[in-house]
Amino acid sequence: MAVTQKNKSLKDLLLIHELAFILLIILAAVAGAIGIHLWEKSNQESSRINYLVQEVQQTRGDLYRQMKELFDAYFLEDKGARAEYNQFTLSVEKHFSQLQAMAIGHAEKSAITELHASYKQFVFETSTLFDQHQGINNDATKKAIQHKLNAGLETGLFQRYENILGRTEKLLSQKQAELDLELKNTKRITTILLVIPLSLAIFLLIFSRVFLKRAIVKPINGVLKATAEISAGNLAHRAPEEGVLELALVSKAINSMADKLARSQETLVRTEKQAAQGLLVPMLAHNIRNPLASIRATAQVMDSPEQDNETRESLVGIISSVDRLERWTSALLAYLHPLKPHPSNTRVRDIVEGALTPLQQKLKEKSIQINLPAWPVNDLIFTDQHLLEQVIYNLLLNAIDASNTGTQVDVLFEISNEEYRLKLLDRGCGMPFTPDPSSVSLAPTTKRFGTGLGIPFAFKVCDALGASLTFSERSGGGTVITLELPVS
Repeated sequence: MAVTQKNKSLKDLLLIHELAFILLIILAAVAGAIGIHLWEKSNQESSRINYLVQEVQQTRGDLYRQMKELFDAYFLEDKGARAEYNQFTLSVEKHFSQLQAMAIGHAEKSAITELHASYKQFVFETSTLFDQHQGINNDATKKAIQHKLNAGLETGLFQRYENILGRTEKLLSQKQAELDLELKNTKRITTILLVIPLSLAIFLLIFSRVFLKRAIVKPINGVLKATAEISAGNLAHRAPEEGVLELALVSKAINSMADKLARSQETLVRTEKQAAQGLLVPMLAHNIRNPLASIRATAQVMDSPEQDNETRESLVGIISSVDRLERWTSALLAYLHPLKPHPSNTRVRDIVEGALTPLQQKLKEKSIQINLPAWPVNDLIFTDQHLLEQVIYNLLLNAIDASNTGTQVDVLFEISNEEYRLKLLDRGCGMPFTPDPSSVSLAPTTKRFGTGLGIPFAFKVCDALGASLTFSERSGGGTVITLELPVS
């Protein structure tokens, strides 16, 4: 499992989570600020329009009061009417000054200007009437002016002012309606802006819960279960290498530890068995060799021409059996003896040719041909030449013994990833068993005088030299022995 490619670091994920949380806070703050700004802007505009409406209404009220003063001057002969009239004129002009200052846009300013012009026209004509009233003593003339006030002024100037005032109020009402619609849209937009970060916050909460359960809680439970299983002796159990990078690395370290413990356990068991055998075998070999030597010497002394053929054949069988037992005992002692490699620079071709030298007579007897590879220029290796030569000798001897007369044994050599791969391919009957490098028991043998120690000895040498040895079936029959050798 590629931990560094699939799993994410907890530190990076926490940083992303914090940044997302900060982003949500910023979004909520921005949404709130935008909403407040739009709301305040709408409120200000609404207040402005209401103020304009109030000021327009104030001009109408003052205009009515001016007309009242004008009527009081003509019909009631009020001497102070003109002064009151002038005060209302100043008040209306002040209202128009406020309206012009608060007006925004061409439509508003045009409406207020038109209304103001109509008012000025009203003031001009009513002021003329005041001046006429002061210089008129004729009752008939006064009645004519009063009729003009009752009919002409009210239906003329005042009606015109009312029409303009109505249009202005309608314009402001439209503005207010637009503002209400804008305020409604602002409220909707503000709600959306606030709902978005809230929804994202809920999503982040749900995602965090699912993430914590899947990437942290579940892997931690797997690690705890793995430690419990391994501590109980189940070294084959594996912690799931999942979750965040840190937990995946912890699981990987626990699995690696379990592998090392398993190998250490196998090595310890093998060492203890070898130690037990190392104590027992030399004693047995000593006790066996002495009687064997006496038996062989006696059989040699008795083997003379005076003996009949049957007796001489029995003596030869005894000597052969003693020699076979001697070879088995020597091989067993050599297998149990600790190996101490003495590496040096040598060539793979020299090692193979050295192993083939003592096998030439065997090859001639069975008419077996050895096909050697085209050795490359650089096949230099740093290893123990003599130990590796014994390994190849034993493996070739097994291949020759398993092969039929007149067949071939192929030797292949490959260079891959700074290691050498040597292959031995025969056309024999195949392996009757599966060689186990972890087993310390003697391997079975199909040879008449075999000891069963050739393959275990090869595994032992490979282990000492850092090499590996594998066996597989050859297509079409036979065995493929693969020996992988480190360059150094």
